[in-house]
Amino acid sequence: MQLRITHTTTFEYDGRSVASYNQARLTPVTTPEQIVVHHRLEVSPKPWTYEYRDYFGAAVTAFEVVDPHEAMTVRATSTVQTNRPAAPPPSSTWEALGAREVADRWTEFLTLPDLVAPPADFAQRARQVAADHELPGEAARDLCALVHDEVEFAAGSTDVRAPAAAAWQQRAGVCQDMVHLVVGGLRSVGIPARYVSGYVHPDAAPVVGATVSGSSHAWVEWWDDGWRAFDPCHDTEPDDRYVSLAHGRDYADVRPISGIYSGAATPRMTVAVDVTRLA
Repeated sequence: MQLRITHTTTFEYDGRSVASYNQARLTPVTTPEQIVVHHRLEVSPKPWTYEYRDYFGAAVTAFEVVDPHEAMTVRATSTVQTNRPAAPPPSSTWEALGAREVADRWTEFLTLPDLVAPPADFAQRARQVAADHELPGEAARDLCALVHDEVEFAAGSTDVRAPAAAAWQQRAGVCQDMVHLVVGGLRSVGIPARYVSGYVHPDAAPVVGATVSGSSHAWVEWWDDGWRAFDPCHDTEPDDRYVSLAHGRDYADVRPISGIYSGAATPRMTVAVDVTRLA
């Protein structure tokens, strides 16, 4: 499937910003499951830019606008060819995950920072799920189903700084919160897990040529003799409708745009994502 994604972020300042310094992780990555055919990042007012790969391999565009401005627009347009085959059945064992070759290699994806640290009752549920399965991959799928069933998707119920524990306590959150819960639960039982940011076409059967409104999305990957992806928000394995941007320990590693500015009050930010199936 070939998808074109246009991600537009607009900042409107209450007054005039005299400078803005930012990092954008809005460039899809090329992997065996997806090929970036075209990508363009446009910023207005015109910035100075510098591109690099971050520690986890994401393409980052650093940019700064030093001319006084009352608004700033960041628009990323990407065309991506996707081909996501079905994942193989679980194969790694609990013993294999505990070996130094895995635990040391993926140690960063076993840590429990505040964003993903599971509350005590959820950690207990995760341990029970792990105990019920002979293979870690089976437990991971079951934990995703648990979060999907017990945490209601409720836009606006949390913000990007909310930890997983808050979403579990209120049993409501967005895709970011569900992924943080699963990531923390998996790590708490010894399964390396990472946070993936990207997009998904919202229609189950996208129509060629039709542009629809989408949004940023997130899902989880865990180690099972290779990284296995799953979307706990939709309780499904990612297919050709999914496009990945970056992965990291949690949302803080993959924020689409982050930065600082000076000379104005807190800006109003609006985000629009349009997705078109091209082929």
